[in-house]
Amino acid sequence: MARGDAPRDSYHLVGISFFILGLGTLLPWNFFITAIPYFQARLAGASNSTARILSTNHTGPEDAFNFNNWVTLLSQLPLLLFTFLNSFLYQCVPETVRILGSLLAILLLFALTAALVKVDMSPGPFFSITMASVCFINSFSAVLQGSLFGQLGTMPSTYSTLFLSGQGLAGIFAALAMLLSMASGVDAETSALGYFITPCVGILMSIMCYLSLPHLKFARYYLANKPSQAQAQELETKAELLQSVTLSVFPAITAMVTSSTSPGKWSQFFNPICCFLLFNIMDWLGRSLTSYFLWPDEDSRLLPLLVCLRFLFVPLFMLCHVPQRSRLPILFPQDAYFITFMLLFAVSNGYLVSLTMCLAPRRCSEAAPPGSLAASSRRLLPELRSSPGRMASLAQASAGWRPLGLGLPAGGRSCSSSTWSAAGKKSPPVILTLTQEWG
Repeated sequence: MARGDAPRDSYHLVGISFFILGLGTLLPWNFFITAIPYFQARLAGASNSTARILSTNHTGPEDAFNFNNWVTLLSQLPLLLFTFLNSFLYQCVPETVRILGSLLAILLLFALTAALVKVDMSPGPFFSITMASVCFINSFSAVLQGSLFGQLGTMPSTYSTLFLSGQGLAGIFAALAMLLSMASGVDAETSALGYFITPCVGILMSIMCYLSLPHLKFARYYLANKPSQAQAQELETKAELLQSVTLSVFPAITAMVTSSTSPGKWSQFFNPICCFLLFNIMDWLGRSLTSYFLWPDEDSRLLPLLVCLRFLFVPLFMLCHVPQRSRLPILFPQDAYFITFMLLFAVSNGYLVSLTMCLAPRRCSEAAPPGSLAASSRRLLPELRSSPGRMASLAQASAGWRPLGLGLPAGGRSCSSSTWSAAGKKSPPVILTLTQEWG
């Protein structure tokens, strides 16, 4: 809650700033992962123009670089490592340096990704540069998010809600940006270049918002009166990022599925719409359902059963339409099967992630210390439960982008459409060899 002597947030500038900061932290990665077909096309040795068509899907046995598996590995491990390292970095590296330094580094890395659209190179060097970018982007993202959550610990809980809602919007924004770039009618190279420049603009806006905070009286009041337990809360927040029990099938497996219809407009837009956009919208819907009911309760054995049953989505997606595959049959060739599986996968993912974090505070001791994770959960719970109505006017979509394969929280906490999507952004590479054996 806001302190009694706190100034007002004039024109909600601080809230808008944290919303944009939330959007900027996950926007680059969402744009990167949504453009997987572009990277696969270039690695498949497609022609100069074809390689830059974002909608081209070159997933399959010809993916000699195992792109999806390497992206998963080199995104999870740096996130895990630097989340731990951030626990020590905060003692020797100023907060401003960590936040601004990470934003600038991510901006430069994504600018490099955009510049490579204009550079012709063989698949080998392109793969090496891309994987290095993946590794560094996720390393800086871990430092950035941990540091920002540390700052949010000093603010009223409403601002955590705004920040998390901004992160949730990033996934839908990336999917819509891809659809617009494909439907723009411009040449493929210009379309791809514009697509990758968009998150660079988002990061620049985030930098300007962060630099504006010291000039806003409301932000100065809370950041200058940082409570003594704020640093401990920052460490606890980063510890939440590591709570994954999950198997990521999105987009490593789901992005491989193509439309079974004849070549045309629908087959071109099938992956961006049915894989990326559909997931983010339905995931947001699932998270919002916990604002109206919480079922099953924390003592029910049905909850862990429902979570475990989500493992069935792995073979279901693997048996959908992936052409030129030699080891597994295609049992679900029609597009309707994939769309149905994706609807259930996304809604159950969002609902179970949000439900588990709504029920978690009930297990916490009421005598938890003020700066503890339990106290933070109880402090945010009422705000998150009541957020959909207030947040609807600011953002119409709020969903965690990176999926949680079995539905268990990767540090996410929510009782509404506002979620700890930064924490749920990634999950450890539990079974990275699964897709290697498929096809």
